[in-house]
Amino acid sequence: AMQEKQVTVAGKTYQLTQPFIVFATQNPIDSEGTYPLPEAQLDRFLFNVEMEYPSAKEEAEIAVQSQSKSQEVDAFFDGSDLMKIQQLVDEVPIAPHVIDWIVQLVRATRPKDSSVEPIRKYVEWGAGVRASQNLVRAARAHALLQGDPVVGKKNVCYVAPSVLRHRIIVNFIGESDQWTPIRLIQLLLENQT
Repeated sequence: AMQEKQVTVAGKTYQLTQPFIVFATQNPIDSEGTYPLPEAQLDRFLFNVEMEYPSAKEEAEIAVQSQSKSQEVDAFFDGSDLMKIQQLVDEVPIAPHVIDWIVQLVRATRPKDSSVEPIRKYVEWGAGVRASQNLVRAARAHALLQGDPVVGKKNVCYVAPSVLRHRIIVNFIGESDQWTPIRLIQLLLENQT
């Protein structure tokens, strides 16, 4: 579905309408019956957002709501509204030097291209070209939400962990030395700004 924009069920093919968006959940630890996605599929997701457990009060509400009948949900926008918002995001100006900085940041996640020793030593696989595309788009969205007239480095720094964390694969040595994608991203942002 993500590649072909269509699904086939019982021999019948259905075209998926625009906007086409996939949300996925991931178990925080390896579990029986779950399998990690290959890097090529992970790369197709714009963000990897880590969420904390809910508070005790929120968890109690979830427990009660899951036992009740389905509730009607009022839509506050539809697919065409979302496409208009996406168009607004794409119109937020971004200077060439900020794009160059994004490309340098993404390239610095790759062991062969990086001048940062922990990246060269602890990263098996760095972020690909799609990461640069997604950093530009996510930084534009952040600028729009913040009311910023143009994209700045602060917008890029805000979204970089969520855009890059699932695109950086730490090797065995890095894992044993307690290096995580987030720790490496923070190091890169400190070195790049």
